[in-house]
Amino acid sequence: MKKVKLFINNEFIESVAKEYMNVYNPSTGEVIAQAPCCTKEEVDRAISAAKAAYKDWSSTPVMKRVQVLYRLRGLIEKHMDELTLLVATENGKVLDEAAGDVLKAKEATEQAISAPNLMMGESLMDTSAGFDSVLYRESVGVFAGIAPFNFPAMIPMGWMTPMCIACGNTIVLKAASMTPLTAMRFAELYREAGLPDGVLNIVTCSRNEAEIFLSHPDVNGITFVGSTSVGKHIYSTAAAAGKRVQALCEAKNHALVLEDAPIERTAKGIINAYLGCAGERCMALPVVVVQESIADRLADALVRLSRERVVGPAFDKASELGPVVSESHKDFIERCIEDGVKEGAKLILDGRGKVVDGFEKGFYVGPTIFDHVMPGMKVGTDEIFGPVLCIKRVASFEEGLKIMNENPYANGSVIFTSNGYYAREFARYTDGGMVGINVGIPVPVGVFPFSGHKSSFFGDLHVLGKDGIRFYTKTKTVTTRWFDEEEIRAEKVSTWDGTI
Repeated sequence: MKKVKLFINNEFIESVAKEYMNVYNPSTGEVIAQAPCCTKEEVDRAISAAKAAYKDWSSTPVMKRVQVLYRLRGLIEKHMDELTLLVATENGKVLDEAAGDVLKAKEATEQAISAPNLMMGESLMDTSAGFDSVLYRESVGVFAGIAPFNFPAMIPMGWMTPMCIACGNTIVLKAASMTPLTAMRFAELYREAGLPDGVLNIVTCSRNEAEIFLSHPDVNGITFVGSTSVGKHIYSTAAAAGKRVQALCEAKNHALVLEDAPIERTAKGIINAYLGCAGERCMALPVVVVQESIADRLADALVRLSRERVVGPAFDKASELGPVVSESHKDFIERCIEDGVKEGAKLILDGRGKVVDGFEKGFYVGPTIFDHVMPGMKVGTDEIFGPVLCIKRVASFEEGLKIMNENPYANGSVIFTSNGYYAREFARYTDGGMVGINVGIPVPVGVFPFSGHKSSFFGDLHVLGKDGIRFYTKTKTVTTRWFDEEEIRAEKVSTWDGTI
C-alpha cells in the first residue's frame, strides 16, 4: 500500500503519524493509497520551513520568482495527460473534467507569471512642495492553504499557490486527505522547476492539526475552501488572531428560466451544470426556478437528457458522469434524496442504487431530479454536493428572483431568457457574485475574481484577479523629501525659467 509522504522544505518525508486515512479510487472503490494524519509537530515543522524560507524568497526579485512559475507551466503541459489521469483516479471526475481541473491550475499559474505587472504600485510627484509619494506592494509572509477534495489541481495548485509565491510569500498547504496525490505530484514539478527549499510545503492532517494554522504566530494569512460551518470558524478565529482570511464556502446556486427561453438549449445547459463533476463543485447548478407555463416541458427535457448521460468509471473515455468521491458521501447524497421524498418533493428521476457493470464497488449516484420543490424544503435549500437537481415553479420573473435571493448562499446565479430587459434587471438585482446570462456555469476566467457573497464567502478579498494580488500583498506608501532641495531650488530660481 502506497503511503503518502509529507512535503517539507523541498523533501518528501515519511510521517511519524499513527493514524492514516484511506485514499480511494472512487470508480472502483479500491484503496489506492493512505495519507497520514500528521502530528502537530509536523505541522509546526512545515510552518517553520516556510518561515525560514520567507526572507530570501521575498528578497528574490519578482522577475526571478516568476521564472519558476514559467518553467512550471511548461512542466504542466508536458505532464498534462498524467495529471489528468491522476485527478480522475483519486477524485472520480471523468477525463474531460479532470483535464479542465488541471488546465485551470495552469491558467492561474499563467496569471501569476504576470505578477511583475500586477504588483506594480502607484506614485505621485509633488504631493506637497518638494514631497514625492510612492506606493509599493510587498509580500506578507507565511500563508496556510486549506484545500477541499473536489478540485485537487485547480484549488491548491491554482488558486492558492502560484500567486501567493509569485508575490514573494511562502505557503503551507493542507491537501485534502481524500485527494492528496495530485498536490504531491505538483510538488515534484515545483521542485523540478527550481522552487527553493521551504517556499512550498504540503501536509495532510485532520481538523485538529489544521487548527494550528489559525492561531500560529508565524502564519500571516489563511486561504480556505470548504463548508460554511468550518469557513465561519476559520474566519472568526484567524481574523481575531490578526490574520488576513479568505474563506470560500458552500453554495446552492439557482437558475431562473423564463418562458421565452429556448427549451432544448436551456435544458442542455442545465444538464452540464448540474451533472458536471458529479455535482461536486461550488458552482454547480442544483436548483432551477422556472415559470409555470413551461415547467412541464422543461422537466420532461431534463429527465430525457439526464437519462442519456453515460455513467461509468472516470478513466473510461465513454463516461459522461463519474462517481462521487467516497462511499460516505454517496450515502449522504442518497439520504438527502430520501429526505426530499419525505418532505413532499416529487422525485421524477431517481439515481439511488446506481450500479455500473464491472465496477459494482464504485461510488456511483445516477442523475436525480426533484420537481415541485417548495420554499422551506431542505432538499432545495441545503448544499448536497451531488448530481441532484431541484425544480421550483414560479409565476413570474419577480417571484423567481425573490426565491433565489432568499437563499442564504450567493456564489452564482443564472438566468435563461431571450429578453434583454429581464437579463439586465437580473444582473443588477441578483445576490449571486458570479452571474450567468444564458450561461449555466458562470465561472469567470482567472483574470477576474471568484466572487461569492453572503454565506458562500467570508473575507474582504476573493481569490484570483486583482483581489488575489491584493490578498497576497500589503501596501507601503513612502513619502520622500530631500533637505538640500530648498537650498538648491533657491540658487536656481533666479537663473532658470523652468524650460528645458
